Amino acid sequence: MSAAGSGGPTGAAPAIRRATPGDAAALSALALSSKAVWGYDAAFMAACREELTITPDGIGARPTWVLEEQGAILGFYQLRIAAGTAEVAQLFVAPGSLRGGLGRQLWAHLEAQARAGGCARLEVDSDPHAEGFYRAMGMSRCGEAPSGSIRGRLLPQLRKTL
Repeated sequence: MSAAGSGGPTGAAPAIRRATPGDAAALSALALSSKAVWGYDAAFMAACREELTITPDGIGARPTWVLEEQGAILGFYQLRIAAGTAEVAQLFVAPGSLRGGLGRQLWAHLEAQARAGGCARLEVDSDPHAEGFYRAMGMSRCGEAPSGSIRGRLLPQLRKTL
């Protein structure tokens, strides 16, 4: 799937492709750098490292898609699909590409993939700073969920019917 837009100097627009196991290290680095944009300290980021690490096995086991332009990875997402529900396990855009419409492009693709996978609902446990994005994508807050990285921290839990 290609995005509409001006693209780079050659006019090439960012495109979405299936991630490969060889993308794991680059996706992990992108997830960590994107999370750090919110100003979290080093201890917080260290606590999140394991949860934000994308593994080759994880890429093989869960639908994982990469948004890239001229070989540069600008964003990605990963889903967990079970019993008609798609959970957004990861959704990140590179810090230098935030607020440029790439998150919306990834989201449209994510929804299409969830529907194609037979899902009737999307769910996400969101970083509090990203809740506004998910709400703009049509999700509604349905509760709170414990962080997988930080003991005692609660995250906004959001849901959307497809």
